[in-house]
Amino acid sequence: MNPSTSTTSANKSGAGPLYRIPPYHYIHVLDQNTNVTRLEVGPKTFIKQDNETVTIGPEKMITVPPRHYCVVESPVVRNEAGEVQYDVNGQAKLVHADLDIRLAQPDQSPFPLYPGEILRQPVTPLKVVPANSALRLKAVLDFDDEITKEQRRAGDEWLFEGPATYIPRKEVSVEEQIRATVIGSNQAIRLCAKKEIIDRTGQRRVTGEEWLVKKTGAYLPLAYETVVTVENAHVLTDKKALHLRALKTFTDDFGKKRMNGEEWLVTLNDTETHTLSVYEQLVAVVDVITLNSRQYCVILDPVANGKPQLGKKKLIVGEKSFFLQPGEKLENGIQDVYILGEDEGVILKCIEAFTDEQASTDRNPGDRWMIRGPTEYIPPTQVEVVTRRKAMPLDENEGIYVRDIKTGRVRAVIGETYMLTQDEELWQKELPKQVEDLLTRDPLAERNVPTRNQVSDKSQQQQQTTTTTQATSSKSSTTKRDKSKLITYRVPHNAAVQIYDFKSKKARIIFGPELVMLGPDEHFTLLSLSGTVPKKPNQIQTLCLLLGPDFFTDVIVIETADHARLSLQLSYNWHFEVNDIKDEKEAAKLFSVPDFVGDAAKAIASRVRGAVAGTQFDDFHKNSAQIIRASVFGLDANQRIRDQFVFPQNNLVITSIDIQSVEPVDQRTRDALQKSVQLAIEITTNSQEAAAKHEASRREQEAKGLLERQRIKDEAEAEEVRRQLLDLQALSAAVESTGQAKAEAQSRAESARIEGEAAVDQARLKSEATRIEAEAELSRLKLAREAEIKFLREQNELEINKKSEMSRIETDKFKLQVESIGPSTIQAIATSGPDTQVKLLQALGLQSMLITDGRTPINLMGFGQGLLGGLTGNTNKKLRSSTTTSNNYHVEDNE
Repeated sequence: MNPSTSTTSANKSGAGPLYRIPPYHYIHVLDQNTNVTRLEVGPKTFIKQDNETVTIGPEKMITVPPRHYCVVESPVVRNEAGEVQYDVNGQAKLVHADLDIRLAQPDQSPFPLYPGEILRQPVTPLKVVPANSALRLKAVLDFDDEITKEQRRAGDEWLFEGPATYIPRKEVSVEEQIRATVIGSNQAIRLCAKKEIIDRTGQRRVTGEEWLVKKTGAYLPLAYETVVTVENAHVLTDKKALHLRALKTFTDDFGKKRMNGEEWLVTLNDTETHTLSVYEQLVAVVDVITLNSRQYCVILDPVANGKPQLGKKKLIVGEKSFFLQPGEKLENGIQDVYILGEDEGVILKCIEAFTDEQASTDRNPGDRWMIRGPTEYIPPTQVEVVTRRKAMPLDENEGIYVRDIKTGRVRAVIGETYMLTQDEELWQKELPKQVEDLLTRDPLAERNVPTRNQVSDKSQQQQQTTTTTQATSSKSSTTKRDKSKLITYRVPHNAAVQIYDFKSKKARIIFGPELVMLGPDEHFTLLSLSGTVPKKPNQIQTLCLLLGPDFFTDVIVIETADHARLSLQLSYNWHFEVNDIKDEKEAAKLFSVPDFVGDAAKAIASRVRGAVAGTQFDDFHKNSAQIIRASVFGLDANQRIRDQFVFPQNNLVITSIDIQSVEPVDQRTRDALQKSVQLAIEITTNSQEAAAKHEASRREQEAKGLLERQRIKDEAEAEEVRRQLLDLQALSAAVESTGQAKAEAQSRAESARIEGEAAVDQARLKSEATRIEAEAELSRLKLAREAEIKFLREQNELEINKKSEMSRIETDKFKLQVESIGPSTIQAIATSGPDTQVKLLQALGLQSMLITDGRTPINLMGFGQGLLGGLTGNTNKKLRSSTTTSNNYHVEDNE
């Protein structure tokens, strides 16, 4: 430990009044009598008086290296010569609350802090400002800047630009370090002035003003300039343009004066790249509009000489590429030129008066005309294309309804290729919903399927429909008819359809198979027939009337003379008798009765009820078929039943009646009839049961006899088999006893043989194991002895080497000791004892002296040695110790 450090620490703890101040250290000493603190600077040894107190120190002086600085608060006052000024009490004068920035001294000598001075900022490297950067400085006090020869006021800001080293001042604070913004090609920076300034180009800027700097390179903004953003230039191509809007009145980069709110385009013809000015706003990036040779477009509100022509239109035909000016828009986008084939045309309408050069005529607003192909047509701006027409090829069974929009007349065009003119349009023929539904059905396969209206009515009443109805209705709803096409209907074979013309007030009957085509004023006659069992009206909707033969079934309730109510299910075969289909009157009779099924069913039911009302139940039960047929068909002159029943109103002929079931309506009659039937069935069943029992008893007796005979036969066969079993058991017992003895003898012999062989093998294996163990032990002992001998040999060699090396070291040590001491030193050590005795006696000046007690004999031979023994012994000890020390020293050096 350094003695000065230990003394200083002891003095700080108040251990003593002595302070050893090293060089470049200092202490502050407070005189408690005068309350004045003074500075003591080392190197010196300071003795503290009783009325003094060391307040600080010893402390190391402050050393400011080159390119460093420190800040001292409340510095001392110095005169022009740099000497510290003191007051009348000897206290160093201070500039309180002031700062002193101290740089490196010319001689780089350290300096102490006087009493009252405070090191506000330790030694800090000076700020190096690199190139393309600067420090934004702010004045906190008024001062004169010697560098720029300017007078700075508190609050002023300026830049200290690099590359340079900034030397701080107490009147200036560093706000921030600013780096230059690099402006690349096609870039600019947007600046904003925080106060009125003159920029780097010499222009005066007001507070809040913004401007662009486009010069390529690094730009360092001034203290009162703020970089708002870096603007990238927009690259203009032949396919892109910029739509700009002026935010205020200014002159743009092309020297044109732009008014506030004005909009314009910047294209490649103006410049390759464009950077938005601070007064320009990018509305949109406009893409080029390219028209090929088969395209055109119409521009609304076109711009001419920079001014929009509101309400006007401009036609542009390809091939051409252009940009839409601000305010312009396309009427219907890019449109294709009308390329008309031989079977095509366009309907045009004039919306503005003009002269049609193609037709060499004048067109007035509202005129309509048609241009037919083959040709190419581009409509001018005064013309509106109403529609595009194409000729419709029609087969001989196809047609369309055409309406003249001027006269309102509707006609049907059938079997030709036809194109509507400018005064014609397709007319849609409306049909009732029931007819629309029936046109999509097969009149034969789907005859009994109800229509959609009936299905909806029935679902509201019963809340259920059949699967067939749902499938048919869904199919009908998905298939929609083109109402402008000619309505056709295929009349099936042996059927008829009535068509009524409301314009001519006439009806015509079409017999199948035939294809019906409806005229514009014609409609189908809808037939609503009775259906279901029993018959209910309005159950079957159809357009065609089937001529038969066919049948229908009905259930009627009758009452006999003895008041027995019966329910009859009857089936009638019918057909229409048409002698000449060309006779209109004869054909018209078919549709004279709207519901021929219901009418025929009611007529037949009335005849049956009248006939049965006068007949007893038993008679009717026995002769029901004859009674019903006679009541319906009637009797001829010979009292024979006729073969048919004819309805003269519509020529309907009933040919036969089938009685499918007869059931009592009254429950008591039904129960009585059921009991009689059950009784008859029971009698028949009992008789059959008795016959069956008799036959079963006979068969049982025969089976028992056969069973007894079979049992006796089986017992005899069983006794024979039992005898054979006993013989075999006896033979088996003899064979078993003989075989057991032989097997035991053989097993004992085999066991003895196996035991002997096992003993031999065991002995052989034991001997082999013993041999292997002995050999393994011998090998182990051999290896252990060899390893032990090798270990002892190597240990002895190491010990010999160690001894020889130690002897050599001792020899070298002694040799080195002797060489280091030298022969003269050894000789001096050997003669030092006598020489010392002689010199001691010579120094005492004694020639002879004898002191004795008178009783001890005097040995003059060892008198000198005894007198000087102590001194000589001490001298020898010192000599030996010095010799040993020197020897140790030389040995350590050798090592």
